[in-house]
Amino acid sequence: MIGTLSGQVESVLNDVVVLDVHGVGYELRMPSADVMTLRIGEQVKVFTALNVSQDAITLYGFIGEEEKRMFLSLQKVSGIGPRVALSLLATLPPDRLAQAVTQGDAAALSKAPGLGRKGAQKIILELSGKLNMSPKDQGGRMSTGFDEGMLKVIEGLQSLGWHEEDAAHAVEVVCREQGYGEHLKEVDIPKVLKAALSSLDRGL
Repeated sequence: MIGTLSGQVESVLNDVVVLDVHGVGYELRMPSADVMTLRIGEQVKVFTALNVSQDAITLYGFIGEEEKRMFLSLQKVSGIGPRVALSLLATLPPDRLAQAVTQGDAAALSKAPGLGRKGAQKIILELSGKLNMSPKDQGGRMSTGFDEGMLKVIEGLQSLGWHEEDAAHAVEVVCREQGYGEHLKEVDIPKVLKAALSSLDRGL
């Protein structure tokens, strides 16, 4: 299995990139957002995933490791193949994809070409609670003192229009007052979200 490749960008065409690694040109299919960052002649490292089907052997490439993980996770959903997974990553970055799944936002997912609303709902159903978002996936925001569950609640409050700082304070207060401890469990996220929202509405 080829996990990573480091080499020089030989050519770029649509979503296909040829990477020259010690004289061997590897053809990679990559998300359009990644392709746009590449320049012919530059040295890059890409994370790769090999897909073998009856018709072809295709190597997919990603600038970030989180993109590769999301690509592989999406294909665990029945009916979701590499083309749709790549389309999703071309539409939303990994952190927004995970957020959409966590929040049940089928509308955001179904914006990806090739994926209808039923497919988006299937992704939400099969991946909900299974996608891990590390603090660095949040762009470095609020990474100190907040675990993964708390960050999800903060993101949920932000999607409802609350500022990050206010949302973080409300989550911190609710978790402390209701004794949720240092790690917020997945099952408790809806309860904390509701309590934090009520606290914000009261102006506390």
